[in-house]
Amino acid sequence: MAIEIVNERFVFRGQTLASVREINRLPDPIKQAIYRTLIPDFLLERYGIDPKTLSDREGHPLVDIDAPPGSPDVQIRIWRRRDDRDPLVYLHFAETMHNRIIVLLFMTNDPESPRFDVDRDWQGRPTKYGTMGRNIEAEIAAMRFGLAPGQVRRGLRLTKHMLPLFERFIARLGHDMFLVEPLAYHAAILFERYGCGYIEGRMKMEWIHREFQPGGELYRRLDGSTPFRQPGMERTVRGRSWAIYDGILGEPFDGVRMYKRVGHHAGVCTFPDAVW
Repeated sequence: MAIEIVNERFVFRGQTLASVREINRLPDPIKQAIYRTLIPDFLLERYGIDPKTLSDREGHPLVDIDAPPGSPDVQIRIWRRRDDRDPLVYLHFAETMHNRIIVLLFMTNDPESPRFDVDRDWQGRPTKYGTMGRNIEAEIAAMRFGLAPGQVRRGLRLTKHMLPLFERFIARLGHDMFLVEPLAYHAAILFERYGCGYIEGRMKMEWIHREFQPGGELYRRLDGSTPFRQPGMERTVRGRSWAIYDGILGEPFDGVRMYKRVGHHAGVCTFPDAVW
């Protein structure tokens, strides 16, 4: 039996689905059909992935959907080839205790672009986005190439394509909004551009912008003491994000949580006229 769309809602065997936990309890083929709606067709076509089997021509699966039965957690990885080091797309979202869906991480990788090993320190140990260690040499090279903190490759610019699919998915569960947890300053600015507002952290973002202005505290800290604190970095989103990643705030970048209402742009901008 297949999943049905009735009045723009997911329905299976007469039951209208309203949560990730409910989806994850379904038989694997039904579960995968629902999460398949989050994947743009053009991406599959571009990389030769069969839209029905989600495999390559030899039958090797190229889409991993990790959604354990009854779990509130979903991780989706899309691969160009199984032996690639990095997936084309990694999407991780979950359901909170209050039945809100939150996007925990969304990353894309252009497999044709150079790779920078910012995710491993000089001994090959995971850096966990700089929380467990750093690879300064790789970070400098990535920054000079134009990447933002945490990026190992250039992205695929898929946010504008996948966001409408995610909104439709949310609406089909009967929700009118979802949450986003940006892990870095540049991610928060990007989500602003796509219509997200702040549940918490807006005052912090506005303070950051204010203090990066000439005469501000963060502006003064761009003193050239590290490659990531060079004068002029306050002018761009990436420059600010690298300085913040380097610890210029004196504390980690946290305490920022955002929301996106389905079909609504919040109109928030904490970095007016920003250059990326």
